[in-house]
Amino acid sequence: MGPHSVCRFFVAGIFALEVAAAAEPVEQSISASRQFIVYGTDVAGRGAICDFAERTKRELLTLLGQRDNWTAAIVINAQYPRANLPEAPRLSVDLAQTGFGLKLQLDLVIDSGVSRPEIRREFLRALVLEMIYRAQPNIPAGAAYFSPPDWFLEGVPAQQSDLPRDRVTAILTVPVAAKNVLPLEKFLAQRPELLDAPGRNIYRAYSFALVDLLSHAPDGSHRLAQFLLDLPASSNDPMAELRSHFPGLFESDSAEKTWEKQVARLATDQPYHLMSSAETERRLDETLRLKIADGNGEKTYELMQFPIFLKEKSAKTRLESLAHELRVLATRAHPVYAPIITDYSEISRLLLRGRTLDVPRRLERLQNSRKAIAAQMRGIDDYLNWYEATSLAGPSGEFADYLKAAKRAAQPERTKRDPISVYLDVLETQFEQ
Repeated sequence: MGPHSVCRFFVAGIFALEVAAAAEPVEQSISASRQFIVYGTDVAGRGAICDFAERTKRELLTLLGQRDNWTAAIVINAQYPRANLPEAPRLSVDLAQTGFGLKLQLDLVIDSGVSRPEIRREFLRALVLEMIYRAQPNIPAGAAYFSPPDWFLEGVPAQQSDLPRDRVTAILTVPVAAKNVLPLEKFLAQRPELLDAPGRNIYRAYSFALVDLLSHAPDGSHRLAQFLLDLPASSNDPMAELRSHFPGLFESDSAEKTWEKQVARLATDQPYHLMSSAETERRLDETLRLKIADGNGEKTYELMQFPIFLKEKSAKTRLESLAHELRVLATRAHPVYAPIITDYSEISRLLLRGRTLDVPRRLERLQNSRKAIAAQMRGIDDYLNWYEATSLAGPSGEFADYLKAAKRAAQPERTKRDPISVYLDVLETQFEQ
């Protein structure tokens, strides 16, 4: 066999390998609605991504009261971390004009640095972008697109969430109790990417409150969908846009009151949940603080001050309402407080009948009992917290953001590995020598 024959066989072998490589099937999975096309990873991983994306879309369509009329597919490029691309974005959405229509692509690097809520937020971003630009398939290449506001992406309710309704209630209880609810205009101007982990949780709770308020307004689902569709033509004033799309809800003289009432409503525990001991103590304190009108206006009295406020004409009416409030509180109070609330109810009845002889002693005894119970319950909570912390099978994740920041700060700065950067690094090393 001559050298030309060997060369022909060699070229033919290379050509056969290229054809075989080109014939290998592309690893992809298509979701149930066929809108999501997932590339990369393995079959199980692609299937899980498809399922999560479809569930996110159902939740969005339910909130907006829309049918699934998608026209542009969303390509999800899911990859595991690669050493040769250390600076590749872990999670990003891109909208581009291909000449044949719009292309929506979501790049996802699957590692511990990307959380489930972050992935869901970008799924929602891609879905809303498809809705907005569905009727505008011929936007110029390179044109900037309008992304939905962060509060909407964080506020879309989820069936399976790491921030369920009861946790939203617990988070919002703190600013409501402190009478320090963040004003709506300041909330709309916040940038969640600049907040730490606790700040982001508060932001997500406020977002849930706002989306809940908008969706339950008259014709709320339709107005919320139209608000999103009108984003490309919107102004830089989010409050003005809300007033325009939800007339009557955010009038200039009542917007903040409406917002505070909404947050306070969500901060109220659901009626079928029993309150904790601390919450029961706080509610009991508020209930026993009596506002009674006198000749000069309205004054606040403690129950121990009954010799003073019983002289007022409105005291009887206030004591009757106190008895009712205590009965309502008893239905949701911590069980350990049941006998104490019963005693307070009996004292209110005695004051109504004017029988006050034994009331001071009983009030003092109840106050001492409450202090003892509060101290005991704090001790139990401290022990349970200690037990939970020492019995965890793995990290709780509560301080993950701080640990990641510390780890990044301790690592040397990564250099780029593209040819130009490598060449410049070599030159710098030579000059230093």
